[in-house]
Amino acid sequence: MGNSESTQLTILHFNDVYNIEPRDQEPVGGAARFHTAVKERLALNPLILFSGDVFNPSLMSAVTKGKQMVPILNAIGVHCAVVGNHDFDFGVDTLVQMSSQTSFPWLMGNVFDNETDAPLADCLMSHIIVWQGKKMGLIGLVEEEWIDTLSTIDPDDITYVDYVQQGKMLCKQLKEDGVDYIIALTHMRWPNDIRLAQEVEDIDLILGGHDHDYVIDKINGKYIIKSGTDFRQMSQITLTFENKKVDVKVEEVTIDSSVKQDEDIAKVVNDYLDIMGEEMEQVLGHMEVEMDGRFASLRNKETNLGNFITNIMLECTDAEVAILNSGTLRSDTIHPRGPFKVKDLLSILPLIDPLVVIKVKGQQILDALENGVSQYPKLEGRFPQVAGIMFGFDPNLPTGQRLIRDKVKVQGESVELEREYRVCTKHYLAEGKDGYDMFKDCAMLVNDEEGPRLSVVVQNHFNSVKLLKGEEKSKFQHRQSLIAVNR
Repeated sequence: MGNSESTQLTILHFNDVYNIEPRDQEPVGGAARFHTAVKERLALNPLILFSGDVFNPSLMSAVTKGKQMVPILNAIGVHCAVVGNHDFDFGVDTLVQMSSQTSFPWLMGNVFDNETDAPLADCLMSHIIVWQGKKMGLIGLVEEEWIDTLSTIDPDDITYVDYVQQGKMLCKQLKEDGVDYIIALTHMRWPNDIRLAQEVEDIDLILGGHDHDYVIDKINGKYIIKSGTDFRQMSQITLTFENKKVDVKVEEVTIDSSVKQDEDIAKVVNDYLDIMGEEMEQVLGHMEVEMDGRFASLRNKETNLGNFITNIMLECTDAEVAILNSGTLRSDTIHPRGPFKVKDLLSILPLIDPLVVIKVKGQQILDALENGVSQYPKLEGRFPQVAGIMFGFDPNLPTGQRLIRDKVKVQGESVELEREYRVCTKHYLAEGKDGYDMFKDCAMLVNDEEGPRLSVVVQNHFNSVKLLKGEEKSKFQHRQSLIAVNR
């Protein structure tokens, strides 16, 4: 009998990377050390795969719209990727602009643009690559949960197909094309990856993103692997093909300070840190009136800056009410009429604040407003800036009894105490901080991973205005909703 033929193939996998600079605590990560770890394995001729979320969120991406990630991904040598929810944060046009500059295909095989009937954002449904003599089939699948939360896309403009249904169809096509092994690149939560493993027999391996923990599990005879986050981990996966069977071995690679930084990538990182300073001068739009961001105003009354920000929150999340603690808005100045720059926005919103949508009863809304006015006239950051709701209070009454409750209206209607409302707020408040403990047990409709970042949706508002005015052109016509003029 002849010797059986054995072939080994190495895959390097990572997902959900946001910050190219290293952090202070171990594992420090960072793109420069990550690149070194990849280079140390190039003798294995690895197939390098990525499972989404790269162009946002980070403070740098809030300024650059993620363009710093293009040279990083190309230097790492990624061969194929699936898109993630935060890759859409700046809109479809920006995503396509960024992805078109990378040297590899992007997949998303189960979401379609109704205008073109093609996969959204110029993605591919599947990709075949021959590696180490093996024909590898790659498919990209995402979950409906985060598709519904995208602030830059109207759900009516796209068609979502269940990932199991589409996974079966794509696998059938790949099998007909004679592939030896099928890998699903996914960006969805763990339970959905489990369902995919259980219900799509022809998938051999699932390499996932969206969850940030490093996790390996075996479901229905196939591995599901999530490879951490933020250039701090990756997976080295060895496939051994022998006698029509494939053995899978997985090794976690941790990127700590013992890994030397690659000098070329370290220079790219430093260059982009310098570029951030230049990008701060970019004009986002023009203000027709002065915007009052003074603490003395924001922290004891309604202001036009607070209205501007909270109305954007309302429109981008399809909520009924938006509540923001005034302490979020940090500029403490009057912003003049005229050009409004990136540096102005980041002086107002210097933190990366994820927005969430929670299910809140009318009584809890009243309790939240009572908390918001409880420290008046102290200039406390808990004072609420709101949209979608009208209220008044009497500061002469005792704390906890100041709200004029029969005058509170949501969307023009009196509050119903037992009715559940969709409330957009920042994750910090949803955790019960700043006295808003009535929110901490509320059901999440859109969580902090799925929700947009506050500074990003404000940038997207200005971009939507430019598109509406014809000052910028859009290939795809997808944009964030604008503030309703009758609010």
